[in-house]
Amino acid sequence: MSTDTLTTPLPEQSATSVGTNLDLGLLRVATAGSVDDGKSTLIGRLLLDSKAIFEDQLEAVEATSKAKGHDHTDLALLTDGLRSEREQGITIDVAYRYFATPRRKFILADTPGHAQYTRNMVTGASTADLGLVLVDARHGLTEQSRRHTVLLSLLQVPHITLVVNKMDLVDFDEAVYTQIRDDFLAFAEQLQVPAVATFPISALAGDNVVETSDSMPWYTGTSLLEHLETAENADLFEDKGDRFPVQYVIRPQQGEHRDYRGYAGRVEAGTFTVGQEIVVLPSGVRTTIAGIDTLDATHDQAVSGQSVTLRLADEVDVSRGDLIADAEHAPEVTREVTATICWMSTGALHSRQKLLLKHTTRTVKAVVDGLGARLDVNTLERDGEASELGLNEVGTVSLRLSQPLAVDAYATHRATGSFILIDPATGNTVGAGMISSTHGVEYTI
Repeated sequence: MSTDTLTTPLPEQSATSVGTNLDLGLLRVATAGSVDDGKSTLIGRLLLDSKAIFEDQLEAVEATSKAKGHDHTDLALLTDGLRSEREQGITIDVAYRYFATPRRKFILADTPGHAQYTRNMVTGASTADLGLVLVDARHGLTEQSRRHTVLLSLLQVPHITLVVNKMDLVDFDEAVYTQIRDDFLAFAEQLQVPAVATFPISALAGDNVVETSDSMPWYTGTSLLEHLETAENADLFEDKGDRFPVQYVIRPQQGEHRDYRGYAGRVEAGTFTVGQEIVVLPSGVRTTIAGIDTLDATHDQAVSGQSVTLRLADEVDVSRGDLIADAEHAPEVTREVTATICWMSTGALHSRQKLLLKHTTRTVKAVVDGLGARLDVNTLERDGEASELGLNEVGTVSLRLSQPLAVDAYATHRATGSFILIDPATGNTVGAGMISSTHGVEYTI
C-alpha cells in the first residue's frame, strides 16, 4: 500500500454543508488534539520556516528556552502568549497567528488541547476552513483527539487533516504511522467526513512541515505546508439564500441626514443588491433594497463578509435582532428547534432547564424541552436514555423559545444555523449549538 498523503473517499456529503463563503486567497486553519501533541510547536515551526517571525521575537524565544533549561528552541512559546500558559506548558486560550507565503495567506488558530478548555477549541474551530488534528505518534488516538475530531465534524469544517507528530520519538517507524492513520480513517468514516489527508511529521525538527524529510524515505507525499497552500475553497452557499442580521438601526434625525434610516450589520451569506426584493423576519414584511452604504460611499451590492448599512424602499418596522433575507430563499421562523449541543459548563444540562439563547444579533429565553441522545465520542454510539449532558459532552436537545427566530439548519448556513446558550444567572456561556432541524413554524412567508 502506498504511504503517500492519502485522500480517502468517504460517504458523500453535500458541498453546501461545510462552511461559509470563503476568500480564495485566505485559509483559516485550526489545530486540534490532546495536550502535548505539539500543536503550538507545529504553528511555531510553520512561522519560523516560512520566515514569518521577526528576529527579536526569535531571540526572545531562544532566551526564554535557554532560561527554562531546554537544549532546543521551544517554538511553542511563539503562540503560548499568556503567562499561565508558559508556566504550565499548555495552551489555555485560542491564539491567532497570521502569516503568508507567496502562494497564500493564512490565519492559524492554536486551540487548547486540555479537556477543561474544550469550549475555547470550539470557538477557534467555528470559523475554520481546515482543521489539523495532531496525534502524538507514541500515544495514538486519545479520547480528546477523538472528541476534537467529532467537534470538527459537527462544526462542518470543510477539510480535516490528520498530522501524526513526534515521529522522531518513534524512530520514524512507518508501521506506527500506518496504524494511527488507519485507526483515524476508520473513525472519520463513521463521522462521514468527506476526505482526510494524513501526514507524518516532527514539528520540533521540521520534518515534512515546510520541506519533505529524508528521515522518512517511505513517505513520498508532499509537505504539510504545500497541502495547506493548495487546499481548495469553494462557493459553499451558492443559491442557498442571502442573510443579513440587523445589528443597529441608524437614524441621525438631524441636519441633512434628518430623514435617513438605515440598518447596519454584516452580510453573513450571499449577495444583496439594490432593487432586490427582501423579507424582514420574523415579521414577514416584504420590501426592496433602496440603497447600500458604507462610511464613505454607496454601493450597488454587498457580499458575504462585508459590514454595510441597508436602506429599504418602504418604512417598515425593523429592529436589532431582526433578519433581512432574500424573499425567495427565506429561512423558517419558529419557536422550537432541535440542535446538537456541546455543553461547556460544570453544571449539567437537564430537561426543563431555563437558559438564554443568543442567535446572530438576537437573544431570547429558552427552555430545554428534552434530551434526544448523548453521543459517546469514543464509540460514536448514541445513548437515547441519557437524562443530562455533562461538561464537554455532546448531545441532541430540543428547545422551546420565548420569541420566534428566523433560523436555518447549520448544514445550510453556519451563522443562522448556530447559537450559544447563556446562564441567565451568571451571564456565562454554557453551551454551543448547531441547529439540525426546525419545527413548530410560526409563520408562513
